[in-house]
Amino acid sequence: MLRPSTCFTALARIRAGAVALMVVLGVISCTGDPEGAGRGGAAGLGDPLFPRLGNGGYDVRHYALTLDYAPSSGRLSGTAEILARAGQELSAFNLDLHGLDVGEVTVDGERAAAVRRTGDELTIRPRDGIRRGALFRTAVRYSGTPRTVTDADGSEEGWLRNRGGALALGEPAGSAAWFPGNHHPSDKATYELAITVPRGLKAVSNGELARETATARGATTFVWRSAEPMASYLATVAIGPYELIRTRTADGLPVVSAADPAVAKPTRRVTDRIPEFLDWAAGRFGPYPFSSAGAVAVRDGDAGYALETQSRPVVPAGMYDVPTLVHELAHQWYGNSVSPATWQDMWLNEGFATYAEWLWAEDREKVPARRAFEEAFADDANWAFPPADPPDPARISDAPVYGRGAMVLHKVRQAAGDRAFFALLRGWPEKHRHGNASTADFTAYAERTAGQDLSAVWDVWLYGDERPARP
Repeated sequence: MLRPSTCFTALARIRAGAVALMVVLGVISCTGDPEGAGRGGAAGLGDPLFPRLGNGGYDVRHYALTLDYAPSSGRLSGTAEILARAGQELSAFNLDLHGLDVGEVTVDGERAAAVRRTGDELTIRPRDGIRRGALFRTAVRYSGTPRTVTDADGSEEGWLRNRGGALALGEPAGSAAWFPGNHHPSDKATYELAITVPRGLKAVSNGELARETATARGATTFVWRSAEPMASYLATVAIGPYELIRTRTADGLPVVSAADPAVAKPTRRVTDRIPEFLDWAAGRFGPYPFSSAGAVAVRDGDAGYALETQSRPVVPAGMYDVPTLVHELAHQWYGNSVSPATWQDMWLNEGFATYAEWLWAEDREKVPARRAFEEAFADDANWAFPPADPPDPARISDAPVYGRGAMVLHKVRQAAGDRAFFALLRGWPEKHRHGNASTADFTAYAERTAGQDLSAVWDVWLYGDERPARP
């Protein structure tokens, strides 16, 4: 994620992001208590500030979302079919859903015995218990006017209605505003999204456009499929009169980008360079982890920040430049394929993406990463708190998570040497491809790759409270 309001270094372009949610370290499983035979799945994953975020007792494998949106009224009608595997014997389980009215709910084709709604928690009790290890399919019909969620720092997420359309952005928990699910990054799943919009509009989402079909009532249905696992906060849909731009990388990867007509011309020069960015990134970070790529250029009023939505980042026109696209595309390796185990591990997303900006400048503009490091070191904002220990959820995307996170990586590079460091850049997303990882996972992996104890780096740069006398 990048935000336009703050620039902490000239090269890194570090921006504070939207508020995110801190989950207790070690609570990385969505399977709940394996000994809780016949009990309800937990209504949260133990987040000390937002204890009901996510749900226990099951692991989602696939979301099939069928949506119908009317921009004139703002009304969304949908059905979410959720395929999950039970991690314990379940008498009941929860889904996260913010706002929206719930209609019929079925489990494995039978109407649920009971459905209870308390705030953002939807508790479903099937007619028969679900045995541990079983796959089960839940279908939820819902409708209403999706809500925009305002975070503690004033940024907006969820369902952002705009002139003639809408934009869905989910970090950290806004996806619950437009579909029910297990909305924590540790529970990743594949997706199919079919959305019907009025004729003349397009619906752009993650993954590949499987088909586009005109309906009998003068609307158009767009079906998008994401075959690789995705955290729900990375799911997006952009509805409007978008122009689609199709190209390919040198290796043949399809690149499908979209632009609002109002910003298509001024953003086209950067859009045309996306294959170049991806080819460079694959050389540094390893094979691209998804089956398609691209970006969505929106008007500045439609979103207040850029977000690394999987395979197709959303970027406002005022931020649509080379450093931002390099940053958001680097997230496809660091943050999207390797997702954080908890929101406290956010620096693993943003530190790597920021360092990617430094590497691009080093490789393509002959500006050493050392210079960006020194500028970040001199910026007081980067020393507000240790990147791996943010003081509260409202600051989870503040400057240290970006700038000091990138400084941690540069200090690893200095300690380990370029050969080991660049092996780390490729090996880390390979080891945890399409999974989740924590800060502890990273520090252990870095030491194994470097072949040395890096405690001095962690103590000072990752966890230390004081700025050293010299960089």
